[in-house]
Amino acid sequence: MPKLQRRDYYDTARDMNWAFSYVSEDEVFPEELSKSFGIHGEEWWGWDEPYKLTYREYVHNQAGKDDGIYSIRSTIARSNLYDNLDAGWKSAIKAHYGAIPVPEYFASIGEARMARFGRAAAWRNMAAFGTLDECRHGQAQIYFPYCLLGKDPQFDWAHKAMHTNEWGVIAARSLFDDMFTANDAVSTAIQLTFTFETGFTNLQFLGMASDALHVGDIEFGALISSIQTDEARHSQQGEPTLKIMINNGKKAEAQKLVDQMFWRSWKLFALLTGISMDYYTPLESRTMSFKEFMQDWICRQFMDQFKDLGMNVPWYWEKHFLPELDWVHHAYHMGVWFWRPTVWWNPDAGVSAAERDWLEQKYPGWNDRFGKLWDVIGNNVRTGQIEKTYPATLPIVCNCCHIPICSPSIGQAPRITTHNGRKLNFCCEVCEWVWKSQPERYETHLSVVDRFLAGHIQPPTLEGALQYMGITPDVAGNDAQGYAWDGASRLAAE
Repeated sequence: MPKLQRRDYYDTARDMNWAFSYVSEDEVFPEELSKSFGIHGEEWWGWDEPYKLTYREYVHNQAGKDDGIYSIRSTIARSNLYDNLDAGWKSAIKAHYGAIPVPEYFASIGEARMARFGRAAAWRNMAAFGTLDECRHGQAQIYFPYCLLGKDPQFDWAHKAMHTNEWGVIAARSLFDDMFTANDAVSTAIQLTFTFETGFTNLQFLGMASDALHVGDIEFGALISSIQTDEARHSQQGEPTLKIMINNGKKAEAQKLVDQMFWRSWKLFALLTGISMDYYTPLESRTMSFKEFMQDWICRQFMDQFKDLGMNVPWYWEKHFLPELDWVHHAYHMGVWFWRPTVWWNPDAGVSAAERDWLEQKYPGWNDRFGKLWDVIGNNVRTGQIEKTYPATLPIVCNCCHIPICSPSIGQAPRITTHNGRKLNFCCEVCEWVWKSQPERYETHLSVVDRFLAGHIQPPTLEGALQYMGITPDVAGNDAQGYAWDGASRLAAE
């Protein structure tokens, strides 16, 4: 085999489909693990990935990538690069490391499920590489922050976060469990590789890689750029799966899968990436706003893909998604900063005079909508009333996205409904639709506020909630700049 040319064996090796004779198709591909959507087995054999790769090529490529990133890590370790990074940027990478590395391991479960229960041999071959990819991503993104643990205990949360009940972690875990840890193979291909990786992974990794290089964080930029090259390859599992569903009359089912997961992904990444790009990245290093990046990498890209596949944009695109580009991550940012003791990084307010000018330029009306609220916070800081900039209790949390409920206007109430005698709160019409579209997946899950009200958190105080979340005094978040953004840095030590 090593002496054969790739063209001599590749098609045969990657596409070994056959009709089963001594077991049924349902035994080989159980519906709960694979899910056919009523499409006959042989119809799946036309699955054809656009990015073809042999194992020999895979190992060669991955070894080169690892040589590159670990060499950079070794070199950076002998420098003071991290010490010289902006405090806000440090918070951006801490938030990333807590939210992403362990879920990369989780993603290997979804990829492995496709590698076994994907309904075409070529697909299973591709997913096997994806499984190895996700293991690599988890290992590298846990190792790099581990090397920084001696400089800052908050980096411990790269490994710890997903093993806690911190509110943001609950939101992330709910999304990733829904998307791939507890999903069937076909739905995973559409929701993970097409919806999430093709779109939102590009946003998180490519966007932050660009910002990292402008900030001067060569290590982080090289790491996530290397990871993105893998994502670009194994994300190609989604499109051929979608094509088979559409060609076999299952367009409505495919559309629903995309619509559900696009919205759930958007809510979490508005929280994670939106605030990092528009508030934590140093002003002089920002290449574009979060909204501009969304428009370039998500809106335009998905519109083209939907058109090429003969699908529609999600039903909520014009009414809910596009308007949220202007406001939702700004609201999330204010909430995270206010509830800063509940996160494992130090939120950067990012509202100095120059930064406010930039925000107003990128988001006309920002000062009228959000600036006046920051004026109140700034006044409390200047007058020494720091206690007024901290929460006294927990916010209302959405039972779908598990993010504190924000609204585009003051006085707009959350959407409230009852299911089997249980009161549920939703941040918007779309989250309510996602939840009600498959209640069996969500009805037993409790938000952090549900747990508080049910008596799971003891004592039932903010301090008890922090203990429940695993937040200790050495990692509890504080203002990244020591309130210097409002000329009150003296208060940092008070």
